[in-house]
Amino acid sequence: MKTIFIFFLTVLASLSITSCKVETKVEPVQKTGISEFLGQWTIDIDGGSVGWLEVRQEEGYLDADILWGGGSVLPVSGIFLAKDQILMVQRSNNVVRKRDENNNPVKSQVVTDWMEITKNGEKINGILLSPRRNGLSVDTTTFFGTKLPPVPSAPDMTNLKFGKPINLFNGKDLTGWKLINEKQTNGFKVVDGILVNDPVQTEGAPHISYGNLRTKQEFEDFNLKLEVNIPEGSNSGVYLRGMYEIQVMDSYKRELNPHNMGAVYSRIKPSVNAEKPAGTWQSLDITLCDRHVTVILNGTKIIDNQPVYGPTGGAIISDVFSPGPIYLQGDHGKVAYRNIMLTPILK
Repeated sequence: MKTIFIFFLTVLASLSITSCKVETKVEPVQKTGISEFLGQWTIDIDGGSVGWLEVRQEEGYLDADILWGGGSVLPVSGIFLAKDQILMVQRSNNVVRKRDENNNPVKSQVVTDWMEITKNGEKINGILLSPRRNGLSVDTTTFFGTKLPPVPSAPDMTNLKFGKPINLFNGKDLTGWKLINEKQTNGFKVVDGILVNDPVQTEGAPHISYGNLRTKQEFEDFNLKLEVNIPEGSNSGVYLRGMYEIQVMDSYKRELNPHNMGAVYSRIKPSVNAEKPAGTWQSLDITLCDRHVTVILNGTKIIDNQPVYGPTGGAIISDVFSPGPIYLQGDHGKVAYRNIMLTPILK
């Protein structure tokens, strides 16, 4: 009898639990169509650097180009949509693991960084997973991106109105300028009325981290004129609004490419060679207006009112509509500047 009683108690308890059980409705996973990822995005990277991503569909498949912090705009090695909501982007590099006695590579391996990107309202959020080269750990970097509107039509350069010219360099000292990172070493100094950067490294001594020099003032659209003298093999850059680098380097007699003197670094290739030999003074006449750039090098127009779609490597500002400084690269090679004059465009 006792056994039967216990059995009924068990059944009643089971029925009671079942009757009190609340049915949970499982919400379907929110899908994100690939069309929401298409287009160009400026990227703010954790730590303060800037990137850029363009996602597009070409003949039925996905493709993309990316800029991550420094360097050039490069094609991705892979891109796909996962679970109808996560955009996966791959960046791959070939790493040499072993070399022979003549330093020739005998073993190499492809190391791939993975970006996982989700849509969040009008922005994108993501993480970059970067495996260490030894494969024993991975670095994780967070970022968010902002959709860029299309570049407007090219401005009518003949109808631009200009304000009062601003002399950015007084020929005496660094008044009006400061390092972007005050913890770095300043390699810029004034010598005989010329602004000279000489980032000297001493063999056998600890590496010195030289900083980039920026104007304290910030500007919108403008015309910038300056003269520059580049020693043989040297390299520097002039950044417009802290965002777009106009390449400064000894590229005399080199084939045209988007890394030559006067180029918008890795984005816009000069139409003709107009460089002078290393060690001679050269003139740059640069106009930035409505996200379009015109560059006149040594009196020859090498970029004619061309659209610039996003930041270049080394940018410190991601917002293409925000005012920004002029900044001069200080961590590359020796270079000298003089007669730096900026004239704002009036809107």
